[in-house]
Amino acid sequence: MAPGTSVGGSAIAIERRRIRVRGIVQGVGFRPFVYRLAEEEQLAGWVLNDTLGVLAEVEGAPDNVRRFERRIKDDAPPMARVMSVEGESVAPTGERGFAIRRSESTDAKTTLVSPDVATCGDCLRELFDPRDRRYRYPFINCTNCGPRFTIIRDVPYDRPKTTMSAFAMCEECRREYEDPRDRRFHAQPDACAKCGPRAWLADAKGAELAGEDVFRHAAKLLREGACVAVKGLGGFHLACDATSEAAVARMRRRKSREEKPFAAMARDLDVARRLAGLSDEDARLLESPERPIVLLARRADSPLAASVAPRSKYVGVMLPYTPVHHLLLAEGLDVLVMTSGNVSDEPIARTNEEAVARLGGIADYFLMHDREIYASCDDSVVRRDAGGLRMMRRSRGYVPGPVPLEDGPVILAVGAELKSAVAITRGSFCYLSRHVGDVKNVETNEYFERTVEHLATILAVTPEIVAHDPHPDYHSTRYAIEVAKKIGAKLVAVQHHHAHVAGGMAEHGLEGKVIGVALDGTGYGTDGRIWGGEFLVADRVSFARAGHFEYLPLPGGDRAVKEPWRTAFSALVRAFGDDWRTLDVGIVARRDRQELEVVARMIARGVNSPLSSGAGRVFDAVSALVGVCDLETYEGQPAIELEAAAEEGIDHAYPVDVAREEKSLVVGFAPTYRAIVADLRAKAPVGVISARFHNAVVAAVVDVVIRISRETSLKRVCLSGGVFQNRYLSDRVAPRLRALGLEVYEPSVIPPNDGGIALGQAAVARALSSTLL
Repeated sequence: MAPGTSVGGSAIAIERRRIRVRGIVQGVGFRPFVYRLAEEEQLAGWVLNDTLGVLAEVEGAPDNVRRFERRIKDDAPPMARVMSVEGESVAPTGERGFAIRRSESTDAKTTLVSPDVATCGDCLRELFDPRDRRYRYPFINCTNCGPRFTIIRDVPYDRPKTTMSAFAMCEECRREYEDPRDRRFHAQPDACAKCGPRAWLADAKGAELAGEDVFRHAAKLLREGACVAVKGLGGFHLACDATSEAAVARMRRRKSREEKPFAAMARDLDVARRLAGLSDEDARLLESPERPIVLLARRADSPLAASVAPRSKYVGVMLPYTPVHHLLLAEGLDVLVMTSGNVSDEPIARTNEEAVARLGGIADYFLMHDREIYASCDDSVVRRDAGGLRMMRRSRGYVPGPVPLEDGPVILAVGAELKSAVAITRGSFCYLSRHVGDVKNVETNEYFERTVEHLATILAVTPEIVAHDPHPDYHSTRYAIEVAKKIGAKLVAVQHHHAHVAGGMAEHGLEGKVIGVALDGTGYGTDGRIWGGEFLVADRVSFARAGHFEYLPLPGGDRAVKEPWRTAFSALVRAFGDDWRTLDVGIVARRDRQELEVVARMIARGVNSPLSSGAGRVFDAVSALVGVCDLETYEGQPAIELEAAAEEGIDHAYPVDVAREEKSLVVGFAPTYRAIVADLRAKAPVGVISARFHNAVVAAVVDVVIRISRETSLKRVCLSGGVFQNRYLSDRVAPRLRALGLEVYEPSVIPPNDGGIALGQAAVARALSSTLL
């Protein structure tokens, strides 16, 4: 604080503060917000973007300066995420007026990049206002909405470092862009029909079609049953009429996606309510700026074609989130299938040329534009259950939002193989990448590597440690070894289920030991076997295996995952021994006897029958045993359809064995399988059998956790793993554990499946870093 000039014989106190703001504060209207705030508080000074975030200096009456500093965080723009506000006093300069200065660069690039944001209400009103100069312009945006992460090449977030650098602003757009009082001040994707990107319709070979309005023409084709590839924010979607069984079935055949559910895009909330049951929280999620796909209970009278989500009680619904979507659906379309523009197991198509080459055999037409997508990004998938928000797939709208982590060295965590995502730490945050998918083919491997490079570029870091899954055959493991050697980084392998638990601990900021329950299908165990039904006593450094599901042979190895009847047969052999030959139910009745004899010999001799404790394989076995799903056409299908079949209101649970073997508790399901066979013989409904089986798993998990808690005196429990995507389980396990006095932590901002593995790997590597470097 320093004295000011003399007015009327008395000195006026003046203070000047330099204020550093870190977080998601670029591309979200933060500088004009600061400008207006300074004017309201009658302060002089300046504000600018740099690679650390936002920097400002303000000068004026001390009370006004202090109030300004508080309001920076309390009144921040809706899309900003302020992580910290740090102020220091500096000498007053007598400056007059307030200015927004040009961006500066520093050596340490630590600003955060904003996720892509759905079209805001103000832009929507302009989009459909015939008097507005951006009427029906499909790339309308402002500082409160539009593309961010998918168009940025580098930081700081300024137009020359985005894919909008190809478009020079017209005079009108430039005036908006340079006016601090305008909603489009420094909106980097700002454009109009005179100067910005354009959209057009093309045939299956990519040749542009001339004639009528692009969106009216595309809507007409969709109503006639065509499949149209639509270029959006993060890549292409494949769209068709979601109420037409013929159109949806045709898309399935062309896309080679036999039964996996499609997502549906509803024109508005009223249409969404006709498709599925909506709570107020669901409606808020659908209309949120992130605009995820929300998994909802499908209405019995839904107009959706049955093949949109076959044999599922849920349907994934989203609302339009780009002007392109709004303009298309406004042409008399209620609901469209809007699924990722790819052939099964490949990355989403990003460029126009790539889309024509890869999707030409699926799409009849292409709705294209010439704004380049730099970072492709799938739609995020979420749901709400008894425990709150559940992230099923974390991508567009949420990425690259960080998770707080203790400070430490830069770590690259490369995830696992299925539902892959990577993460990089910088400072006190861990940045998770967009969803990569299943890293199983050349295309996805290349996409995985591009994802790592892009994330490292916008964070401007070189990893000191590379964390990976110990499975020697994963592409991510081989990549980790190669990149660590190339850049001179240390390597650390983090056991798969330890990473699941550590990820949950990191999300909730937990230190010390917890009871970790990690239920999934596959993970490389420390004994060289396949794990997946695991109860750990863990902290971020290490773990002990306190319990697990019993080992079950998988005849045929990976083939048993794709053909769950094999796992079901193994379960029958486990439960009945050679007496399986006397059974006349389930797969014994449906499969060829000679084939079963061959598989029985494989199991008995241990030939190509690796042992697995995977919880997912138990669900596979029961699903096939009761005739729900013998063959898997997409990952998790047997368990998903078994849950869909479960009746509500069934309290009875099948018996399970929980026994101590050496240092671990082992959950045995032989009595469960025998009870299921008895119910099948008694002609019990499949829905009742499914519910009783689910109740058995709930009871087993609660039983083992309580025993471990009594033995260790631990009260904190972290639940994770893909099996906890099962709503029937998650709605019951956590409440029962809490009712018994335990503190239960479930994933929310990260997926419980392998999409959250990278965060856990990073957390363990950070905890071990002092011993590695």
